[in-house]
Amino acid sequence: MADAWVVVIALVVTTLVIRASGPVLLGGRELPAAASSVIALLAAALLSALVVTETFRGEGSELIVDERALGVGAAGLVLVLRGPLLVAMGVAMAVTAGARALL
Repeated sequence: MADAWVVVIALVVTTLVIRASGPVLLGGRELPAAASSVIALLAAALLSALVVTETFRGEGSELIVDERALGVGAAGLVLVLRGPLLVAMGVAMAVTAGARALL
C-alpha cells in the first residue's frame, strides 16, 4: 500500500510542477495567437483520444469493435445532426445497452 501512495504523491507533485510552469515561465505576458488557438483545441483532441482508446482498445495492440462502437457511432450521428450533448450521451447509452441485450 505504501508504494501506491508514493506513486500518488509523485503524480500530484508532477502535476503541480507542470501546471505552475506556465504562469512562472510566462510571467504575465500574453500567449501568441498561434499558441492560444492550439491550446483551445487541445481539450477536444484529448477527449476524443480518450473516447477512442477506451472504446476500441484490447489486450496489447489488439483492436476491438463491439457494442460500444455502435453507441459511439450513434452519439456521433446525433452530434452531426446538431443534437444536444446530453441527448447524444443518452442515445449512446441506449444503443450500447440495446446492442448488448440483443447480441
